[in-house]
Amino acid sequence: MSRSANTPVTAVVTAVYSGTFDPLTLGHEDAIRRAAQMFDQVIIAVAVAHHKKTVFSLDERVALAQAALADCPNVKALPFDGLIVEFVRAQNAQVIVRGLRSVTDYDYETQMSGMNRHLAPEIDTVFLHTSAHVQHISSTLVREIAKLGGDVSGLVSAPVLNALQAKVATKH
Repeated sequence: MSRSANTPVTAVVTAVYSGTFDPLTLGHEDAIRRAAQMFDQVIIAVAVAHHKKTVFSLDERVALAQAALADCPNVKALPFDGLIVEFVRAQNAQVIVRGLRSVTDYDYETQMSGMNRHLAPEIDTVFLHTSAHVQHISSTLVREIAKLGGDVSGLVSAPVLNALQAKVATKH
């Protein structure tokens, strides 16, 4: 089929937002929800995380991401292992989305972006600055506060909060 010069070409743009998400925080959700407004589809790539001892299993982290963003029809969560650029290619995605909270994040993420660009020049990285009201949130801090019995209700969504409280309760 040939297209005339006046026929618009519309392509579906898929973005991938990757991380361990142990647990998924409101900061992650902020970036994912904003990306979902920019791109046709957003895939939350939940990393196996061999190098970390996670509170939640891979299956739990995928299910929690899906539950927390159930109101976003163009967002889905999938597990991944290996290089993110290979996952992006396998999903026929074109963009990696990364959230930035601080200068430290920026330094690390620009290095990763450069390496990903070297490995896969066809894949772009888009940085989203974290919204001010969730900029202080990190999964590490949420885990620590929860383990010490602190209130994390303003840091994670309801499905994640319930699962985190259940996990912490079983550890004591």
